[in-house]
Order: sequence, then structure tokens, then C-alpha cells
Amino acid sequence: MAPSKRALFLDRDGVINLEKNYVHRIEDFEFVDGIFELCGCARDLGLRLVVVTNQAGIARGYYPVSDYERLTAWMLERFAERGIAIDRVYYCPFHPTAGIGEWRRESFDRKPNPGMILRARDDLGLDLPGSVLVGDKDSDIAAGRSAGVGRNVKLAAAGNAAPERLEFSTLAEIAAWLGRAAPTG
Repeated sequence: MAPSKRALFLDRDGVINLEKNYVHRIEDFEFVDGIFELCGCARDLGLRLVVVTNQAGIARGYYPVSDYERLTAWMLERFAERGIAIDRVYYCPFHPTAGIGEWRRESFDRKPNPGMILRARDDLGLDLPGSVLVGDKDSDIAAGRSAGVGRNVKLAAAGNAAPERLEFSTLAEIAAWLGRAAPTG
């Protein structure tokens, strides 16, 4: 099968790994149950895989870019060990109010702005209306909508999910939905 121009966009903290305070060390990184299955399903459907993540911990001075890069390389290796290639990872290290020094500024890349998604579109030649975004925060969903991503899915807390609004409690539920509802083309 030829590579698809459609993508599954994934937020990192809260979707790929459990949300903890500013994860930047391997020993603190725990994959969310079902992330490998969701990504495998997306690949089986011909979707590219793209990570888009705000990294305010860099802006706040909690950890340097090198720690983020080391953790990202380790994360990508874990996917590769399972035969899953992540096509691209985009991150925004800036914060408009809590950033320190060079990291304190507005950025079109910082979600809810669509910058990272639009860069992925341009870099990879992606069809955004045919793509899907999975995030755990309203800012993720807003970024996807603003960029023109066709389907924006929220990973919500158990008991708060509303499938009619494309909100699910587990990644397994999202994978099942994706298998049924993924745009074709």
C-alpha cells in the first residue's frame, strides 16, 4: 500500500504517556494503555503518525531541550520495537506568560494554535480534512479544528466521555471507532 497522505495526529502527554507534571525523564514516562494498538490500527488503515505536543516545561525552565530530545528518541525507539514508525514529532517549547527568557513568547505553534499541524501538512503533504487528531485537552481539539483536521477526538476521563461528541474514555475505544469510521481515500 502506498503511504497515505492522511494522518493520525497525537498529543503526547495524556495520550501517548500518562499525564504527570512535566514528564522529561525516561523513568517517569508510562505509556497509556492502548497507545500501541491505536497506532498499529492507524498504520493498518494507511494513516501517517504525527505527534504534536506543547512542552511548557522547557519554557518554565524545568528541563532543557536536550532532556526532551533524549526522551523523545527513547519513546520513538519503543514504537519502532513494535514495528510502528512515527513519521514526525513537532513540539512547542514556548509559553506566553510562564516562560523564562527566550522561551517566554507567543507562538503560532503552541496549541490551541494550529501551527504544528499546519507545518506537518506542509512538510508531509497531508490531507487535513481526511485526517484525525486525538488529544486530551480542549486546546488539542481547538488546534485540530482550527487547522481543518476532519475528525478531532478527545480522550476524556472515564464517565465524562460522550461518543456523539467524539469523546472516549480509552484508547481502545478510539481504536475501535477509528476502525469503523476512519476516512478512506
